[in-house]
Amino acid sequence: MGKSIAIFNQKGGVGKTTTNVNLSACLARLGYKILVIDNDPQGNSTSGFGIDKNTIERGLYEALLFECEPYESIVHTSIENLDLIPANLNLAGAEIEMIDVDRREHRLKKIVDELHHDYDYIFVDCPPSLGLLTINSLVAVDSVIIPIQCEYYALEGVSSLMSTLELIKKSLNKTLAIEGILMTMYDGRTNLAVQVVDEVRNYFKASVFNCIIPKNVRLAEAPSFGKPIIDYDTKSKGAKAYRALAKEFVKRNGVI
Repeated sequence: MGKSIAIFNQKGGVGKTTTNVNLSACLARLGYKILVIDNDPQGNSTSGFGIDKNTIERGLYEALLFECEPYESIVHTSIENLDLIPANLNLAGAEIEMIDVDRREHRLKKIVDELHHDYDYIFVDCPPSLGLLTINSLVAVDSVIIPIQCEYYALEGVSSLMSTLELIKKSLNKTLAIEGILMTMYDGRTNLAVQVVDEVRNYFKASVFNCIIPKNVRLAEAPSFGKPIIDYDTKSKGAKAYRALAKEFVKRNGVI
């Protein structure tokens, strides 16, 4: 039985999509069967794997509205063992079209439940807002990875984020857990970054991944070439960090 994980933070620009693309790619390279679900209308995870958003005939929008079967929305990426349910701006309309739908918060869960037996891990990329799409993500998954940027306002909004998770857990997904907190965009040359990591570790304790994702130019460049960092520049600091994260993730899940 596969495990499903949402990459979630209500704040934008913290590395959600970067983590979604690169962690899933590294796990696929380790031999795990991976499905990525792009649940962000911007479709950045989709383009991050080199898929043209404008050519999508069947994607998450169609699957959520039951216009196709979940398996019909899957596309194969250039990475072995890694499949994708893509997204484009059409997905933004799904929030409006699902408003009056019965059990609208469970649409994505139905898709995940139908597909989880075929994959070791399913990763869901969330939009940077708390709308119906994000709620669907949190209802559908077993756990969440929360990326937090190493900056001055890192902990701003964290209490709101935790309240959101508790509300979802209480009312819609009683087994929702925190998979881990991931520190991103770390610049070890600054005292601020070191202080932020210490603050987050004091707040979240053992939930924080040991691996920290550095601020890295090559990591920022990779999406424009439609490649995960391990294919764009396998020797870069970003590639090394996400490979280390994949191994830590697997170890946390009790798999060697």
